[in-house]
Amino acid sequence: MSDELITISVDAMGGDNSPRIVIEGLSIASKNNPDVRFLVFGDEEKVSAELKKFPRLKNVCELRPAPEVVRGEDKPSQVIRNKNTSMYQAIEAVKKGEAAAVVSAGNTGALMAISKMLLKTIQKIHRPAIVSIMPHRYGKYVMLDLGANSECSAVNLAEFAVMGNILAKHALNIERPRVALLNIGSEEMKGRDEIRHALQMLKSAADDLDMDFIGYIEPHDIPFGKADVIVADGFTGNVALKSIEGTAKFAASMLKNAVVRTPLSWLGLPFMYFAARKVKKIMNPKLYNGAMFVGLNGLSVKSHGGADGFSFSVAINNAALLVRQNFVPTISSELEDIDLEEVSQDIFYDVL
Repeated sequence: MSDELITISVDAMGGDNSPRIVIEGLSIASKNNPDVRFLVFGDEEKVSAELKKFPRLKNVCELRPAPEVVRGEDKPSQVIRNKNTSMYQAIEAVKKGEAAAVVSAGNTGALMAISKMLLKTIQKIHRPAIVSIMPHRYGKYVMLDLGANSECSAVNLAEFAVMGNILAKHALNIERPRVALLNIGSEEMKGRDEIRHALQMLKSAADDLDMDFIGYIEPHDIPFGKADVIVADGFTGNVALKSIEGTAKFAASMLKNAVVRTPLSWLGLPFMYFAARKVKKIMNPKLYNGAMFVGLNGLSVKSHGGADGFSFSVAINNAALLVRQNFVPTISSELEDIDLEEVSQDIFYDVL
């Protein structure tokens, strides 16, 4: 796959300050991905004006005019069948086989709804999930679902575990990722019925899934690298993600205020500079932009709406990496001989 050209479809009108930020991001990403070409969907006049600022994009971008835009306040039900928006047409290009992935910084709900409608879920996957790569003390981990499914069955959680396991292998180069279910305790009797049922399913099927399933993980253990894949329903995962982000910002703010308000601490700044720069680089949220919708017959990547050019380029990098790794076909292949519903039924009858 690495010797072939990759085409990525881009919604140029999604997110804040588009299309300027989007085109700037493509310029940055193209330097790091010489094998990538772009189909750019959006307002012809506005996008053309931005493309002219980056002459090197002329040979790697094809502009396709789209007269309408999905706004941040639009409900998925309002835009899901509007074929004239830049988002719809960018996703449709993946469905038609013109692009291997789509990247948008637009409305998350609309992107998920249109992606699911056009691309459909992979056979044996009941629901797609939103997954992101995050930093922990010793490296990185993947976490899903981050908001696509507020309520999940045990089978849904088990499917998320399978997809997260495959993603960690390919995107993080972890040969045997440690997979865990996010819960309120480590004891097997803790948590809601569907979480406990998913625990039994994954324990029973771990060998068949070639998965290092380690059981439950509690929220306070997430930053300390105890798991490489963390699985939760969309409500719990989204709350955990925002709590982690808020805590990180709070700690950084408290440290900055403590230094500023204590003149004596200024004397130690030169000695702390390199350590502080390393921590800042690891925790830089721009390096982790690009949440992916997994479980679809096509790769759909959601950039943060407020991303700058560099952040958007990271989302492009993530999409290109997974295309090179044949991520979607790999999920389909590994699920071909697995029937998680059958495992679920076996456990249910065993309990009875």
